[in-house]
Amino acid sequence: MGMTRIFFATDVHGSERTFMKFVNCAKFYKANVLIMGGDITGKLVVPLIKQPDNSFVASFLGIDRRVKDKNELDELEKTIRFTGYYPYRTTHEEMAEIGSDEKKIEALFQKLMIEGLNRWLSIAEERLKAAKIKCYITPGNDDGLHIDQCFKGYEYITNPEDQVVQIDDHHEMISTGYSNITPFEAPRELPEDKLYEKIEVMACKVQKMQNCTFNTHCPPINSELDTCQELDATLKPVFRSGQPSMIGAGSTSVRKAIEKFQPLLGLHGHIHECRSAAKIGRTLCLNPGSQYSEGILNGVIVNIDEKSVKSHQFTSG
Repeated sequence: MGMTRIFFATDVHGSERTFMKFVNCAKFYKANVLIMGGDITGKLVVPLIKQPDNSFVASFLGIDRRVKDKNELDELEKTIRFTGYYPYRTTHEEMAEIGSDEKKIEALFQKLMIEGLNRWLSIAEERLKAAKIKCYITPGNDDGLHIDQCFKGYEYITNPEDQVVQIDDHHEMISTGYSNITPFEAPRELPEDKLYEKIEVMACKVQKMQNCTFNTHCPPINSELDTCQELDATLKPVFRSGQPSMIGAGSTSVRKAIEKFQPLLGLHGHIHECRSAAKIGRTLCLNPGSQYSEGILNGVIVNIDEKSVKSHQFTSG
């Protein structure tokens, strides 16, 4: 058997620029397999409000903007999508109707997420089908359950959540985008015992654990892949003696599973600022980090042969 080249990235959080770079990495890095590790949807809607003179106004990144023609409007929408937000053309009347109604706001947000993700996946399927490249995309803890419907019906794109998938003739992969409990109360979070149970159920179905990849959105705790600043109960950064208080925010259950099963490879994300590699026993664990808000795609190329990881290289661009 020859080498299999994996390209892994994670945490694009709605940034169209970084997602399209991810899809193009199959060709650019000559990868055989693409894996996206979670947190793919955005966090904010930017209303573009139509004015009586047919211009549109929007508040974007703290700046009030007015665009007067279709080309300017299209360009602003493109810029908003590149940043990871959802542009929405609307009127003063509709904004007044929606008001502060949480149900209406959430319904609109979900609608825009689904439309945006469907557009992404259609483009990705078309490009990857031509090259016959398999792509695995797992929603992360920040992604609502409503987006799971978007992955149905594709030949080259798979949501591998809770599955054992064969990424080549000799290597299996298990995946979950769920995390342990965070201060943010995101949609896909579980207590540590439940998260471990979820991973263990998949792991027990693996045929060749020594060749398996654990694609878990949350990194193992205290692994150098999970260091971030501590937050207090109000989500404000904690400082001690004038210095940022840094903690390991990873998962005890992910670490426990890796220590027990000792897969070949661990692919993780979740902690954006912790771009790092670490060994836990024989398992090479990787977190490429994320700089999605700057339009930069962080990733990692992993070359594997039948029995081992031959090399890995972090990328950024």
